[in-house]
Amino acid sequence: MRTIHERKDGTFMTPAFISSSHVFLSDPCFWSSGRVSGRRHRNAVYSKPQSGTVRLPTRLVLEDAPSREKTTQFDRAEFDRYVQNTYARYPLTLVSGRGSKVVDDNGRTYIDCVAGIATCSLGHADPRLVSAVSDQIRRLHHVSNLYYTVEQASLAKWLVEHSCGDRVFFCNSGAEANEAALKLVRKYAHTQLGLDVPVVVTAMNSFHGRTLATITATGQPKYQRGFEPLMPGFRYVPYNDVAALERVVNELEQMRNSWWRRIQGAPRTGLAAIMLEALQGEGGVMPGDRAFFAAAQRICERTGALLVLDEVQVGMGRTGKLFGFENLSIQPDIFTLAKGLGGGIPIGAMICNARLRDILQPGEHASTFGGNPLACRAGLVVTRALVEDNVLENVRARGAQLRNTLESLARAYPSVVRETRGWGLIQGLEFHEPCSPQFVQAAMREGVLLVPAGPRVVRFVPPLTITESELEEAIQATRRAFRNLFGSES
Repeated sequence: MRTIHERKDGTFMTPAFISSSHVFLSDPCFWSSGRVSGRRHRNAVYSKPQSGTVRLPTRLVLEDAPSREKTTQFDRAEFDRYVQNTYARYPLTLVSGRGSKVVDDNGRTYIDCVAGIATCSLGHADPRLVSAVSDQIRRLHHVSNLYYTVEQASLAKWLVEHSCGDRVFFCNSGAEANEAALKLVRKYAHTQLGLDVPVVVTAMNSFHGRTLATITATGQPKYQRGFEPLMPGFRYVPYNDVAALERVVNELEQMRNSWWRRIQGAPRTGLAAIMLEALQGEGGVMPGDRAFFAAAQRICERTGALLVLDEVQVGMGRTGKLFGFENLSIQPDIFTLAKGLGGGIPIGAMICNARLRDILQPGEHASTFGGNPLACRAGLVVTRALVEDNVLENVRARGAQLRNTLESLARAYPSVVRETRGWGLIQGLEFHEPCSPQFVQAAMREGVLLVPAGPRVVRFVPPLTITESELEEAIQATRRAFRNLFGSES
């Protein structure tokens, strides 16, 4: 039994799991105060109602699992009436979640193997995260970067001490983190390399964000179409193609050292950075090749260019290691984080090594919300869980469990599945035909949420805390989706 504790003034404090308009503030960390009356719950002891009581519009719900009670049907037409149509949403309205499970507005439960697109590291309504964020928002949640805050210092210290970085810039998203990296690259190229036109080499099928600079860095024309003119200063090479990378770099080096161009007064153009993902997530769950990344690091060391790793999707434990680049035995000059860093609370970070720490000076880059105490407190919960609560070990174990299943499906459906690939808890299943959207919907009907990574690849990115039994539920639902869509196993 849980008790609502009555204060002397007639108000109450309760560690209740409060459900109001599908917003959940979860036990044990959100202690509500105020006068309340309403429907009694079998697990609650209510103080005697007093005059002046405020009636809440919904009941208190104290169960530890997501409520399966059917709620008022959500009006999607009303949603579309007011929200800009920039997303192709599935016809599914989610109203609550706990751990690796989410519940829709009809009370149906799903195993969530999307996790907010590799973002909800600790799952939904994780008690550690809810407790810390609730405590922090009662104390201090935002003051801007005009002042020092303890939480930002603590998170920056953790990131530096657990990586090859030396300084951290905080922002709010992956795109912002990559923008910060690109600004640092350009400032470095101008001041340290003497370049007038710095060029950043990125990979085809990459994804670095949705801002103008980051869609230009993204080597996929479908994201760039309609937003021309794009930012200058980018070249693209096929991912994991060492020869192609060396050809482009040699061209840029010839331009940089050309006496003829100098005589003509042409701007000095050259390689400023190579920017890559350790594993391409949106590009089809394509892991990096060690030889390719070793070549990229050698090129940067030889030319003075910077090696930038976009760790937005694979950083913070997703691959079974803290950072994706650890799978490739390299050390970048700059790397970026977001998504899983805050466990679902918006935060981004750009981390650079010691030789770059003073390139950006006060006033040259900033973020109003970046590194606010609330987001950094969430980040501290995630980082602590990764190293102290055996989350990384769980990622490796559950990743092997998932990979074995996907490989067995590939063997059972050789005419349907081309291959499986991935690291840890970011796994991809590639089909011969472009049917990933149809398969995602078939899986949804069976009770598991998945996400495409292009027309032929379906991506599995569950919370890092998913249990063996929860993953087995997702696996069985995936098998049912295969049978329903492709027939019996061969």
